[in-house]
Amino acid sequence: MKGVLLVNLGSPDSTDPKDVKKYLGEFLMDERVIDVPLWLRTFIVKGIILNTRPKKSAAAYKKIWWKEGSPLIVLSERLQAKVQAKTELPVALAMRYGKPSIKTRLQELYDKGVKDVLLVPLYPQFAMATTETIVVLAEKLRKQHFPDMKITDIPAFYNKPEYIKALSNSIKDYLADKEYDEILFSYHGVPERHIYKSDITKSHCKIDGSCCNTPSKAHEFCYRQQCYQTTKNVMNELGLNESQVSTSFQSRLGVDPWLQPYTDRTLVKKAEQEGVKKLAVVTPAFVSDCLETLEEIAMEGKHEFLEAGGEEFHMVPCINDNAEWVDVLAGWINEFDRNN
Repeated sequence: MKGVLLVNLGSPDSTDPKDVKKYLGEFLMDERVIDVPLWLRTFIVKGIILNTRPKKSAAAYKKIWWKEGSPLIVLSERLQAKVQAKTELPVALAMRYGKPSIKTRLQELYDKGVKDVLLVPLYPQFAMATTETIVVLAEKLRKQHFPDMKITDIPAFYNKPEYIKALSNSIKDYLADKEYDEILFSYHGVPERHIYKSDITKSHCKIDGSCCNTPSKAHEFCYRQQCYQTTKNVMNELGLNESQVSTSFQSRLGVDPWLQPYTDRTLVKKAEQEGVKKLAVVTPAFVSDCLETLEEIAMEGKHEFLEAGGEEFHMVPCINDNAEWVDVLAGWINEFDRNN
């Protein structure tokens, strides 16, 4: 019997600092999120971050928390329910960090008789700290607890025409009655070292402005290239030119170099130096709206842009449970059902 497991990032159980601390501990102790030796990661996370950050993060979560709970969880559940209505296969939803866990959902599918699972990391682009950590954990759990289960994962879908069309239409529909000078594509940032570590050729990625435009097998796992390609794909789908679009990266942590340009600095630069008055921001690294979109961009980013002289700021919602996106996802699942 076949089944499907959708996996998103996750969320604290509540906005209580204790719950936020527990969530951050699980998230940041992942060796693919902070990829340093265990002793150093433990010192950084448990010795520094978890003693200072939970209260600040809890306050941020309170700003965006819904009556139903975490926006990311609620939106993911809506997506799961709508997809389930369009396929006969059982569709489960798990979170990489927090609840419901991947192990719990795999167990529930297994108890239903599912031995062939389609694993769907809800990330358009591949990254160590997103897609890879989900796939690796799912395989580890399979070996330990479900040895007779088969798991097939959907690779990064940033380049799939049907996804790009759905994403582009959602952007176009939201901005239909709004005026804007430019669209900024803001992606979640990762340390530059993650790009080099993910380079299967061990030589192609140089982050020098040219390697992303040079064909290579490395692009299959290059987050930076896939982000820029997503921007280009949407730009082409919407009929925009390069002067109307730019790309940046948000949410950096620590002192090591992360992918640039940084979103916060870009927002200020757009207003102060480039004369952009009306800006639209999209966040295509996320399928579901979350802290990074609802607070970091829609609140903090808007404040930074307006303070720097901008006049209008439009944060385009993520694709969430958009009907066209639901059809795309259900289509991939039904194709899995027919072909495997």
